Amino acid sequence: MTGGHRRILVVEDDPETAGQLTEQLASSGYLVDLATTGREAVSRAGCRDYGVITIDRMLPDIDGIAVMRQLRDDGISAPFLIISALGEVDDRVRGLRAGGDDYLVKPFSFVELLARLEALLRRSETVVKETILRVGDLAVDLISRTASRRGKEIMLLPKEFELLEYLVRNEGRVVSRAMLLQHVWDLHFDPSTNIIDVYVGRVRRKVDDQQDYPLIHTVRGVGYRLRAPG
Repeated sequence: MTGGHRRILVVEDDPETAGQLTEQLASSGYLVDLATTGREAVSRAGCRDYGVITIDRMLPDIDGIAVMRQLRDDGISAPFLIISALGEVDDRVRGLRAGGDDYLVKPFSFVELLARLEALLRRSETVVKETILRVGDLAVDLISRTASRRGKEIMLLPKEFELLEYLVRNEGRVVSRAMLLQHVWDLHFDPSTNIIDVYVGRVRRKVDDQQDYPLIHTVRGVGYRLRAPG
């Protein structure tokens, strides 16, 4: 576990609990940031990659559930460990349904907290691996809906991203225009338009121009294929 996955955001307004959590997590080898309000949590989570976010249900400004929903709407995929004195079944169910990945009731054992964090971090790393598609030096992030080559972001419109994603998922295969119409535009008939060629041309220019090698290739009379050399 390296980088952002060793960094934890603790969202806790009680000074004693916050102090204990940050101190014990730091002594266990984690990098810890603290947010004492919901607004601060939203701000911090939007600026940095966290392996796990621990969050109290009862915050002074925004309820913890509202914070989780806001962060999920903002595209934050880090798992949430809810830590709360609200321990009734209905409370736990509400928290998990609102976007929480685990729920720990106060008071708790720090050993149990560590075990739950480690489980969430393992799950988080697996998700990251599964949601970034790579072909050669091209990376397609399915969570942030962004693409890059050699670390430089490629600016794509939503439909252009969907087209590139479909080509990447079918790496090495010849993809026909009919397949693209069906899977990217949800059309099951040929509208007698050159929309496919126009969009492929746009994506090709954005992905392949000024690069060491092209990735998107035309298969004359059939369709397109995305592949890296070698």
